[in-house]
Amino acid sequence: MIKYCSVGSGSCGNCHFVGYKDTNILIDAGLSGKRITDGIKDIGEKPENLKGIFITHEHSDHIKGAGIVSRKFNIPIFANLETWRAMKDKLGKIESSNMVVFENDKNYSIGDMIIRPFSIEHDAANPVGYNLCAKGGSEKVSIATDIGLVTDNVRKNLYKSKLVILESNYDKNMLLAGSYSYALKRRVMSEVGHLSNDEAGKFCVELLKNGTERILLAHLSKENNFPELAYETSKGILTQNNFIVGQDIKLDVLLRNDISDVYKVNP
Repeated sequence: MIKYCSVGSGSCGNCHFVGYKDTNILIDAGLSGKRITDGIKDIGEKPENLKGIFITHEHSDHIKGAGIVSRKFNIPIFANLETWRAMKDKLGKIESSNMVVFENDKNYSIGDMIIRPFSIEHDAANPVGYNLCAKGGSEKVSIATDIGLVTDNVRKNLYKSKLVILESNYDKNMLLAGSYSYALKRRVMSEVGHLSNDEAGKFCVELLKNGTERILLAHLSKENNFPELAYETSKGILTQNNFIVGQDIKLDVLLRNDISDVYKVNP
């Protein structure tokens, strides 16, 4: 079983745990070191057994605790060259042996897992999402947040994913009526910003048609969204397209401050 758990997901911090057999990793570490280690322990895992921390991009809500966890447990951090250049000074001292560089859109073997970082659109140095598969398995778990636009590359990598963690960052009406500056509103809604509830819902329909069985809505904005709204928006769009949530697709929302259930996918 591939195991997935969100330690926290939202505009204030993000950290995803993924494990298969003896290989456990984190995708992002944008929470405090204590909260990350406590979260891992809370689901019965040991942080010292982590094989790596894989970074999506250099923004603080994705890397805040990465240096702390790496130093405490001697864990390598994986990122592409541009992301390393953008985040290196933000992490504190990292042992050179724990600074691992990958290239986007290639498969990497780590223990019992195959990990594929794929290029996405966001206002960062060289941001990625991730496919995660059991070595020798056919099913994949995919993580795609901080995507301003659903590109063909995102589609190619997310289609046929059994479990997808998908951004549903903001409600457009809340954003437009909220306290953000005009420039920040434009940035959030841009093609290098974030995915809205409506955009996420429409993409949920595509994913369902292409093999996805469960979608976890993620990276909700604290100021411009709330869980019930994100859920009901995607559910409504799925219903309009003649799909029944709970029957044709399983839909959940990941919360900012709560550890999620541990979701399991047959490899």
